[in-house]
Amino acid sequence: MSTIPSERSSSSDTPKIDWLEIVRQNVAGLRFGSVQITVHEGRVTQVESIEKTRFVASRDDGGQK
Repeated sequence: MSTIPSERSSSSDTPKIDWLEIVRQNVAGLRFGSVQITVHEGRVTQVESIEKTRFVASRDDGGQK
């Protein structure tokens, strides 16, 4: 999971981060997983990305566990 600093104040020297672009980048970077958007008082406050790694079961195990 990657962390991107958020907008902390409304001063002109703080760059505004486009949350929609962050979501696009996270989705584009995933093969399997999810992107979760957290909203607080009508504003997007957090975007989380969870990547999953899938393993395919081998058929060479002879049916033994």
